[in-house]
Formats: sequence, structure tokens, C-alpha cells
Amino acid sequence: MKLRWYTVVIDCRDIHAQARWWAQVLDGEIVYEDDNEVAMIPGGLPEGYDVDAPIPAERWHREPPALVFVPVAEGKQVKNRLHIDLAAHVDDDRDAQIQRLLDLGATQVDAGQDPEQVTWTVLADPEGNEFCVLSSRDH
Repeated sequence: MKLRWYTVVIDCRDIHAQARWWAQVLDGEIVYEDDNEVAMIPGGLPEGYDVDAPIPAERWHREPPALVFVPVAEGKQVKNRLHIDLAAHVDDDRDAQIQRLLDLGATQVDAGQDPEQVTWTVLADPEGNEFCVLSSRDH
């Protein structure tokens, strides 16, 4: 018996706006939406994929995790204890990707990192949830 990483749940005030923002960031696809949650698959779904069809057991563990946005009444108050790390491929322009995120509404955050000693940039989404853009990678 195995467990699968199924979702990362993000508390937010405007679940629809946050889900759409992250879908833009991660070229994702919204696969479920109601007033209590919005689910988004980063990278989107393969052509012909049926989100309502059962997934065979042999494929279950290879499915990507979703981001699920759920409503909370309060705004963010302290630094996240869990955050998402993003990375560009070495063939991509990391600085251009950071600028794209800023243009989409991200903000640069000082989480105590020393920019002279770290290889990542800390940003926050439109509701203030921190995430990092790591150095470019190829594995």
C-alpha cells in the first residue's frame, strides 16, 4: 500500500482569484470549482484527460498533485510554515520569469534572506503567501 501526494491546500480570502493567479503562474488548469474550493492542476491536463473518470491503480501514483484553494475569513498574518519552490530550466531566463511573476501581481519579500548568500528569490502571491524562485536547474 502506498500513499500519493494528492493536493496542497492554500487558505485564502478569494479562492477564485487566487486559483486563477496560480493557474497563470504554473500554466495550470482549473479542474473543479464551487463556492467552497477551487482545484487547479499545475501544467494542465493531457489532451483527452477526463477528470471525472476513475484513475486506474497502476497510474494513480504518477498523477500530479493539485493546488486546492479554500476560503478562510481571516487574512494572512505570519510567515508561511510551508511554501512552494519554483525553478526555471537552465535554458530559460530566470530573471524574465521573476519579472513575469511581478507583472502578474507578485511582490518581492524580505524573509530574512541575504541576497548575497542565497540563490533564490522570495516572492509573495497577491494574498501574501510566500514562495521562492530557485536558481535555474536542469534536474
